[in-house]
Amino acid sequence: MVFDAAGRAALVGLCGVAEGVLGRALPSWGCGLDEAGGRSSVEGPSAKWRVGGAVVGPVAFGCRLCAARRTGAAVRVVGYARGWERVCGRHGRWRLDADADQEMEHLDLRGLPEVVRAQRRWAGVARRAVRAGVESGAVFGLARAVVCRWWDAALGWERERVWPRRLHVVAGGDAGGDFAWWRIVGRDAVVFPEVVAVADALLDPAMVERVWHDRGGAGRARAPRAGEELCRELGERVGRPWLGPVIAVDYGGPLTAWMGATARRRRNGVDRSGSVGGGAASGTGFGYADDPWWVRKEDQPVTMAAQLRVLGKEKKAGGSGTRWRAAVPAEERMLLGALVKEAEEQLVQLRGAQTGSTADAAQQLLENLSRAVDLLGNARWRTAVVALNAGVAVEDVARWARVTVGELADVLKVEEDEAG
Repeated sequence: MVFDAAGRAALVGLCGVAEGVLGRALPSWGCGLDEAGGRSSVEGPSAKWRVGGAVVGPVAFGCRLCAARRTGAAVRVVGYARGWERVCGRHGRWRLDADADQEMEHLDLRGLPEVVRAQRRWAGVARRAVRAGVESGAVFGLARAVVCRWWDAALGWERERVWPRRLHVVAGGDAGGDFAWWRIVGRDAVVFPEVVAVADALLDPAMVERVWHDRGGAGRARAPRAGEELCRELGERVGRPWLGPVIAVDYGGPLTAWMGATARRRRNGVDRSGSVGGGAASGTGFGYADDPWWVRKEDQPVTMAAQLRVLGKEKKAGGSGTRWRAAVPAEERMLLGALVKEAEEQLVQLRGAQTGSTADAAQQLLENLSRAVDLLGNARWRTAVVALNAGVAVEDVARWARVTVGELADVLKVEEDEAG
């Protein structure tokens, strides 16, 4: 229940408990009707039902050891915990979502001290957000969307070593037994240090200056180009110097949206004031699309619960399905899925609004189309290879790939030479 001010006062009078005590006991106490999405039309005290996760935050398991320390009983507990509140530093645990219909309550972080340190570092990032006049939750949400997009693409990053190591650690030493499941359950814990690092970077005024320079400054707007300064800096800050060029050509995601909105606000400020000073102030008519910290629904990371539901359906379908799917390693299936998903995203961008001159917009469209074609081609041949390795007849694979057996053999020879 979410109350207005009169409703909170009435509840205090009815129950005879001090308002401060109720504020500590009820997570939604400080959230008024305005913040929760609308005012009541009736006069006097009023309240409305709201979904708890939408008002307060997601629900997570509590640490049983902490509960036992306080109550003397090691029982299952749950509570509202946002993404930066999941680490139990005392016992080295990551608290998992409690609404995902799975029994595991926590991940063991004792082998990943960097995740515990990241939660301590977040306190400073949150203070920095407040000083900048930005809600810390919005900063975290954007950074998480950016990093989770990288996570989805990381199966194709041959130089990525950090996340696989962490995933195996939280899985107890080896995630290979059920790779897809562990990749879903372990995602938020594994990427948390990078989320904090990206959040800190996006609040840095120097990064805004890099965006301003990359997007043409006070001159005409131009489409993003490969090797942008901000992307290179982000790669350095997350300990992956090679990552900058990779994410610089990932058009259409939350990072690109943040850069575009940041440049538009800055340019609007230049147009109004005639100086290169700060961007437009809040409350000047900007919509969601011009809010740098707003994450579009399609860019928001899929929840653990939703991913596990999809995985369960896939396993059911595969139970009576092909021997080929069961024989293909989980890592390879995940990589193929990531390639196809990335190709779909590139094609979706062809329908999006383009900025800059006609030549720049046309170049960006062609780059997106070329990238999608390359990704689909890569997925096609990888699928052919794993199908053959799983025992599918070469004639059947060639017919499916719409090539001759000889052409398929040539491709396989090139794959073997590159692997060797």
